[in-house]
Amino acid sequence: MKKIVYDFSNMLRSDRMIKGVSNTDVSEYSNDATIIHKQIHKEREAGRLGFYDLPDQNIDHILKTADELRERFDNFIVLGIGGSALGNRALYSALKTSRDLDKNVVVLDNVDPHLLYQTINTIDLSRSVFNIITKSGTTSETMAVFLICLDIIKSHFPDDYKERIILTTDREKGFLREMVNRDGYISFEVPDNIGGRFSVLSPVGLLSSAFAGIDIRELLKGAAAMRRHCEEPHLFSNAAYLNGLLHYIYYKKGMNISVMMPYSNDLYDLADWYRQLWAESLGKRLDNAGKEVMVGQTPIKSLGTTDQHSQIQLYIEGPEDKIITFLEVLEFDYDYTIPPLFPEEETLDYLNNKTLTSLLNTEKLATEVALYEAGRPNCSIILPALREYHLGEFIFMYEVQTLFTGYLFKINPLDQPGVEAGKKATMALMGKESFEELRMKIERLIEDKKQLGARI
Repeated sequence: MKKIVYDFSNMLRSDRMIKGVSNTDVSEYSNDATIIHKQIHKEREAGRLGFYDLPDQNIDHILKTADELRERFDNFIVLGIGGSALGNRALYSALKTSRDLDKNVVVLDNVDPHLLYQTINTIDLSRSVFNIITKSGTTSETMAVFLICLDIIKSHFPDDYKERIILTTDREKGFLREMVNRDGYISFEVPDNIGGRFSVLSPVGLLSSAFAGIDIRELLKGAAAMRRHCEEPHLFSNAAYLNGLLHYIYYKKGMNISVMMPYSNDLYDLADWYRQLWAESLGKRLDNAGKEVMVGQTPIKSLGTTDQHSQIQLYIEGPEDKIITFLEVLEFDYDYTIPPLFPEEETLDYLNNKTLTSLLNTEKLATEVALYEAGRPNCSIILPALREYHLGEFIFMYEVQTLFTGYLFKINPLDQPGVEAGKKATMALMGKESFEELRMKIERLIEDKKQLGARI
């Protein structure tokens, strides 16, 4: 089986890349890498890094349930947000065309009323099953949409509405687990030792994928292969560690923006998944010693070739604050040859009889070269094709890379205190009991803002 390739040649110092990173710069972190590698193994043995174990999980229950659902339903509606949503969408988008998936996956990850209206009124409700994903069972956005959908489903299908709902939540506690125990809903567990943004290879992301027709065994095989690759602590033999380190070093040089630019529309949602993983894991005010550090590289997504005509000008000639990661697909399952309809037209002759794949990847190479010529660091993740195995490799690589980079920053890459603060503020403003003191504090801040009169 071919594997994905990490090409970091345009990240290294040369005559063009005066501000680049040298092999010596990388080697200076060899001892740090060894220490972090041991730390990761220690954390794994203590059961705190559950995503490492996901390639070995038993998926029989997922496959059996997916097969049963496929007989009754055509649409799988995911109600979730963040890590409970982005991975589902990324996998479905990446494989929908190449695998000619025969079922539909829709992700409702916002409380925008128009989004819900459009979804409910464009699908066949009788052929739709809803998967509510929230570990706590208290996520405001997810639960709000769930309550609305539950009301709609019960009104349309009073006799069998429970068969149209799947609850993915904590193994033992929370409101949704109470519903499962009391009312017998189909359910799956969110593993205790896996945070949302690391959960795509758990039932959180695997059930919708299996329903759609994605080969989740191959997905996990690819993840397992990358896990074996990441057992090597030597930096130049471990793509996850090396890419994380290079991003860290460039961050120290002032490059605090990480752009992911897939040259494939199918992978655009995968860049969304990356944005959450990188931003929520690394954006931290405090380090592990409690010192205020306020670190984190801002992730941005871009699309080749579309954004060559909207963003590349900035990346090549603007501030030197970005690292660009290209995602390249070597072979697409469908392709077109450009017909020589105007052979006499010299301005078009270079396109005649070329394929769209060759044009797409040539434009990627040209952009890569232009950035390199301008001294802007960039790297490439090259996928042989859009296949489950390679997506499994990619996902696991970036999960390990994120963990490793977090440890380089000496922060906790597994928590998200800033997100929790926003959740509490929302609950307080919406009138949740026991949040009165926080609500009063926020209302005073709002009143102070009104006094400023800073509106036009």
